Amino acid sequence: MCTAISFQSKDHYFGRNLDVECNYGEKIVITPRKYQFDFRLQESIKSHYAIIGVGLVENDYPLYFDATNEKGLSMAGLRFPETAKYEEPVDDKHNIGAFELIPWILGTCSSVDEAKDLLQKTNVVAMDFNENYHCAPLHWMISDRDYSITVECVEEGLKIYYNPVHTLTNNPEFPMQMFNLNNYMSLTREDPETRFAEGFDFYKYSRGMGALGMPGDLSSISRFVRASFTRLNSVCGDSESESISQFFHILDTVSQTRGCVRVEDSFEFTSYSSCCNTDKGIYYYKTYENSQVSAVNLHRENLDNKKLVVYNLVSEQQINYQN
Repeated sequence: MCTAISFQSKDHYFGRNLDVECNYGEKIVITPRKYQFDFRLQESIKSHYAIIGVGLVENDYPLYFDATNEKGLSMAGLRFPETAKYEEPVDDKHNIGAFELIPWILGTCSSVDEAKDLLQKTNVVAMDFNENYHCAPLHWMISDRDYSITVECVEEGLKIYYNPVHTLTNNPEFPMQMFNLNNYMSLTREDPETRFAEGFDFYKYSRGMGALGMPGDLSSISRFVRASFTRLNSVCGDSESESISQFFHILDTVSQTRGCVRVEDSFEFTSYSSCCNTDKGIYYYKTYENSQVSAVNLHRENLDNKKLVVYNLVSEQQINYQN
């Protein structure tokens, strides 16, 4: 499964872990302003905000997993199996396929407020991209430097939730994830106080005992608790180096190690972790085999071009030998 977070120090950062059982050949993809987005059931968009993120390129079309536009608005799609329910086309809304939703929002919106307004006029439609890429069950987190929202298409329709913890994993539905945090209200970064019974003075034999009871398993509901607690209690300096290091440390607390979650004949693992400085348009990432941070800068490209710019992920381990 996956985890996404939004984080702010001096600048704003957005990123995610992509947890899968196989590599999909994902790449860094930059969509310049003049690339034409051809939507299946909507008019094409010939001019839009430039976008950078990770995804697949199929038939010269960017299938983004997560991305940020030049205005600093970010969006990630995470698997939402069994729960996601898309609609049939309707006449009174913009009909957009799930694989089109990230380009649709990031191409035209500069803030979460604008994204909310557009989503209320949008109908997410069940459609395959092609015979190789079928309609994926997803929900999404959308963030700017001020707000995050969660977007879910469920049986009752499209739901938009304010996301105060700036964190998203997978199932269950977002309101249940937030309600579950009530079970962990006693977690603290401080040394715990003895409440067991009067007259007891327990021995605090280790640092970190205030977080006893935080779930350590790999389920999505437990990762939501762990990532939320870590992100909300994170303390970070303002420098770029400190910020991206801290961001990746937060994601590391919920990363998947190959071999711990079996998926049929394979195992789930964190294929890549990303951290985009949304203010500067710099997309940082590391992969399962390469723990060195690599970066691609959106603004070093010709953003008024019409053709996609694609970079392969640096996936082989890079080791700095000091002698």
